[in-house]
Amino acid sequence: QVQLVESGGGLVQAGGSLRLSCAASGRILSTYIMGWFRQAPGREREFLASITWNGGSRTYADSVKGRFTISRDIAKNTVYLQMSSLKAEDTAVYLCAARLPITSWRYWGQGTQVTVSS
Repeated sequence: QVQLVESGGGLVQAGGSLRLSCAASGRILSTYIMGWFRQAPGREREFLASITWNGGSRTYADSVKGRFTISRDIAKNTVYLQMSSLKAEDTAVYLCAARLPITSWRYWGQGTQVTVSS
């Protein structure tokens, strides 16, 4: 069982930056893949980025490539999402998730709200 807790959301002006954190606890296997998603009202949940826990291999959605950076600190059991050049359309609840390779996303955090004012 893995528990995920996001933090770092808030209100930011367009063009600004924000760093989200996802603290993981429980039985974290080195093979886990950690991901960030977001969900805006009336829209489907959107994949943003993922990183492998052991090797740090990263994947990004085209919508955030070049603006968002995912990273992890193994010593702190924390995954980060550094967001820059934020736009109003980035406003959403941001969620952290974890899965094993070749499986669906199994563990989810409760989410943190990000609001970008234009």
